[in-house]
Amino acid sequence: MTRKEKAALVLDRLRVAIPAPETELQYRTEFELLIAVILSAQCTDERVNLVTPALFEAYPDARAMAEAEADEIFPFIRSVTYPNNKATALAKTARMLRDDFGGEVPRAHADLVKLAGVGRKTANVVVSVAFGDAAIAVDTHVFRVANRIGIVRDKKTPDGVEKALHRVIPRDEWAEAHHLFILHGRYTCLARAPKCEVCPLTDLCDYFASLQALPEPLKGLDPKQGRYYSKTAKRYFDTPATKVDRHGTEQIADPWSGSMNVFDARTGQTTKKVKDYRV
Repeated sequence: MTRKEKAALVLDRLRVAIPAPETELQYRTEFELLIAVILSAQCTDERVNLVTPALFEAYPDARAMAEAEADEIFPFIRSVTYPNNKATALAKTARMLRDDFGGEVPRAHADLVKLAGVGRKTANVVVSVAFGDAAIAVDTHVFRVANRIGIVRDKKTPDGVEKALHRVIPRDEWAEAHHLFILHGRYTCLARAPKCEVCPLTDLCDYFASLQALPEPLKGLDPKQGRYYSKTAKRYFDTPATKVDRHGTEQIADPWSGSMNVFDARTGQTTKKVKDYRV
């Protein structure tokens, strides 16, 4: 199966699982969407939605917010991540919108990234959601899901993931794919504990296949003889070494033999980790 074929099948299944993919940020205008997306950086949409009603009541448009100083905006957003930096960015962005764009959110991607607190991802969200232009915004969820499933091949940066997705997903499906991947990552393909048992994509997922290939637990190990057990060397030890495997993942290793076929003597579980894409 090619990556284009895999991407098409993944999107078909996600459309069934997520019948109405759209942003979970609450907004009424293009200005409100822009501000909400800036606030959502490294923060949950749920938290952003809690603070924006009061913020938008106080500052309903760019011209109103442009009159505010960062320390006046701060109390409204103190519970989001990095509130000091974001308050400064909102004040600067509002003034730029007023002074350079007539108080309106610019449609051009090149203009959006000039605004304070707006990078490529934020600009992609705005042009896609607000203006209906083709774009895939790669946040932590999209990055993780695309790499784990194997729609993209071991891309290490958001830009790399975005370019790879452009090659395998039709342009007119970019916006929908962006929301499907985000929602799948937010509720099923979680960063720390993915819910593989309820995922509709396990037979297509490279990450799941790697998990299934991990060694079975060993029974009868004696933790009194050592914290770890090397199956290859048939020895216990307490202080492990580390090695990087062929996939670039750091693994616990037997310091004597160098073997990475190591088990936790208390649980019998392998210490091997599969390559992951949490950022």
